[in-house]
Amino acid sequence: MERTMSVEEKIRRAEEIYEKRRRGNIRQITAINLNKEKKDMKLFKKMLIQMLLCVAIYLMIYTINNNNYVFSEDFMNKTKELLSYDTNFYGLYENIKSYIEKITNINQENNQNQEENNSEQPETTNSDQAIGGANEGNASNQLQELSQAEQDIINVKNTTSFIKPIEGTISSKYGIRETATGTVPKNHTGTDIAANMGTKIKAATDGEVVLSSEEGDYGKHLKVQIGEVSIIYAHCNNLYVKQGDKVIQGQEIAEVGSTGNSTGPHLHFEIRISERTVDPQSILEL
Repeated sequence: MERTMSVEEKIRRAEEIYEKRRRGNIRQITAINLNKEKKDMKLFKKMLIQMLLCVAIYLMIYTINNNNYVFSEDFMNKTKELLSYDTNFYGLYENIKSYIEKITNINQENNQNQEENNSEQPETTNSDQAIGGANEGNASNQLQELSQAEQDIINVKNTTSFIKPIEGTISSKYGIRETATGTVPKNHTGTDIAANMGTKIKAATDGEVVLSSEEGDYGKHLKVQIGEVSIIYAHCNNLYVKQGDKVIQGQEIAEVGSTGNSTGPHLHFEIRISERTVDPQSILEL
């Protein structure tokens, strides 16, 4: 038979059951709170990272907008000037290749001639050798002392014949110059010849028109190629020839104007060899 529980025992049993349930609820509530705190921390970190990224992007945009050099007018003008040229990379490669082959052939011929001369020459005394050696050394040193610009001038003169493109007054020479405004570059890559508007411009050499353009700081301009040498006629009023045309020396190809980045009617006359500029006044009298 079951033992009959007294009232006091029933009350004590009920209190124990209540106490156990209460403790279980506390543990469950504590676990829920800890999980919630972890989730809150993750959300807080995510929000903090997003805020830092937004601040970094804002600082980058602010820096770009307030950087006076990157978007300065002088920088943009130089960029436009560079982009205005239609560079023929294949033609440039072929020109450089032929130039290197020419130099290589010349060196080989010089070496062969020197060997032949050495084999034909009789034995010399020590004093003769000293004299001859000194002269040869001086000649080689003089060649080595020539700058790239001087070598380019010699090569242009030896390979190309020029005439004056127009009669006029030199208004700006080749090289570094004092600029009147910020839009005019200090490094002048050609020679400016002032003349009346509409004056006929003659081709200074034979060649092929590889560029006929109306864009950029050069305004309406032509680029004529002959071998490694190219000539640019810029700031023209009208162009008489187009890209692909063959021109002969003395042919009228354009008119003097003031298009592009220009302060008055003149011809910007520019000579290049392998895309390196040379002083036109060192090639011919302007």
